[in-house]
Amino acid sequence: MSLRTLPLLGLLMLGAAAPAFSQASAPASARADTTADRQLRALYEAEWAWRQNEFARLPGDDPFEAQGPRLPRVDAATQQARVAYWQRTLDGLGRIPIDQLSPEEVINAAVFRTSLEAFVANGTYRTWEMPFNADSSFWSGLNPRGGFASAEQYRRYLGRMADVPRYFDEHIVNMRAGLKRGFSVPRVTLEGRDASIAAYTVADPAKNPFFAAFTTMPARIPAAEQEQLRSEARRLISQAIVPAYTKLLLFYREDYLPNTRTTLAAEKMPDGKAFYRAQIREYTTLDLTAEQIHQIGLKEVARIDADMKKTMAAAGFKGSFPEFLQYLRTDPQFTARTPDELMGVSAYVSKRADGKLKEVIGYLPRYRFAILPVPDAIAPFYTAGRGGLDSCQMNTHDLPSRPLYNIPALTLHECNPGHSFQAALAREQPNRPAFRKQTYFSGYGEGWGLYTEWLGIGMGIYRTPYEEFGRETYEMWRAARLVIDTGIHHFGWSRDKAIAYLADHTALSRHEVTTEVDRYISWPGQALAYKLGEITIRRLRSEAEAKLGPKFDQRWFHDTLLALGSVPLPVLETEIRRWIASGGPNPRAGLSDGADPTP
Repeated sequence: MSLRTLPLLGLLMLGAAAPAFSQASAPASARADTTADRQLRALYEAEWAWRQNEFARLPGDDPFEAQGPRLPRVDAATQQARVAYWQRTLDGLGRIPIDQLSPEEVINAAVFRTSLEAFVANGTYRTWEMPFNADSSFWSGLNPRGGFASAEQYRRYLGRMADVPRYFDEHIVNMRAGLKRGFSVPRVTLEGRDASIAAYTVADPAKNPFFAAFTTMPARIPAAEQEQLRSEARRLISQAIVPAYTKLLLFYREDYLPNTRTTLAAEKMPDGKAFYRAQIREYTTLDLTAEQIHQIGLKEVARIDADMKKTMAAAGFKGSFPEFLQYLRTDPQFTARTPDELMGVSAYVSKRADGKLKEVIGYLPRYRFAILPVPDAIAPFYTAGRGGLDSCQMNTHDLPSRPLYNIPALTLHECNPGHSFQAALAREQPNRPAFRKQTYFSGYGEGWGLYTEWLGIGMGIYRTPYEEFGRETYEMWRAARLVIDTGIHHFGWSRDKAIAYLADHTALSRHEVTTEVDRYISWPGQALAYKLGEITIRRLRSEAEAKLGPKFDQRWFHDTLLALGSVPLPVLETEIRRWIASGGPNPRAGLSDGADPTP
């Protein structure tokens, strides 16, 4: 799973169902700039500049490392004003003649429309009244894992620290409104989540996580100025951070948790059926019903189940399938002895993948990433890993629940050539509007992540039947999500039924099974993106292989897919089929960085 869905950015990054659109056949370079092009650019550039100001961002900010001197306003009046602005912008977009746009601007228009529709839909359901879930929260991630490069960046950080009390107070008001109308995180998923708030109530400033950025500061900042910045940090931790987190913790324990809903299904909330349909569209960018997705999931589960039993036989195991799962969960040979051992396996897998990338992808990004442990404050209830531009995180909490045979697939998905690789590549794409570079659609991004796990077969990443079974477990995990998410939110499954289904079909540890099911309960629709996105990519690849025959080169297929950046899945289908129709060429041929990398 990627970093791109933190609630702080909630409405910024996510998409809904892609509209129908047309695409001119000539390449972008062959068509003159049109009046419609200029109208569209003026619209999305104005919205992007407005959005940066609204969400307290500075030009050039990384989408997950806010550098502004304040936090965004999240009060209901501000939220409603944003929704009204997005609706006006959407209306303006509807007045631009799509059939008069140049090809690249047709894609820009589709991405922009899909994002705007999601922003408006979220406003319709007032999703800001439920600003966290069992996976992510508005109170985590406000402090960086490392320091900053300049004194100015430290001063901006101090400004954000000073703004935390106001920011939390607005969220608390919103959550009270959500509770009043029955729009809340289900209670059963919230046990123990208060620990992630309590971690920031440490009274000693030097031991509070917000002070970590000040422990080692760049030598270019004079010593006297460093001490001034540290002194202000200590003051703000004592007078702003600790009181704000203490107040939030009290609200969470005494007001929020006792009054949250006891139902599980999204469809049981106010206007729940429409809300769940909107969540499905947002995360998958596909116009599928819950019933259709459930059936797709059942078929995939049956297919992968047969593959897993073949792999069990290849491993030489003589018992039943449930006995094999128990063996994988309990035999000590599959457990890392230390966090560093798990991290080392992940790092080695990533480096082995590096050696194969030139055979798989034509254009390789220059930006590098680190592999780091998930922070202690959130690790007990966090997912197994998460990839992002600067770092790929591996969860080292409760090592027996993180079997080593899963690490190869997890590393490909989160790190290389999955999310961290993909984020670096998106950063380096030329001639792309700013809003395109910082827009994320889960169907595309998570679909690519799961697809890279499958790519690992051809790359020789899985060296034992156990590692191959780990890959199959991860694929089954994503297929089971289609069944479980729709089972819970549409068909009324209980938590116990969902846990049993995931446990019976995968070798995931019991800890991972429960944390994952709680994530699906509290975050409707998001878990559907992975498998539906991967199915789309693999289907398009099969089409390309069949139609291009010996002319098919997976490097150019992947370069074409990745060069688009994050797009709705219908846009991806249109563009890949255009590439197939043109003969499957190297999309970077003739560019200075488009040389054939064949060794």
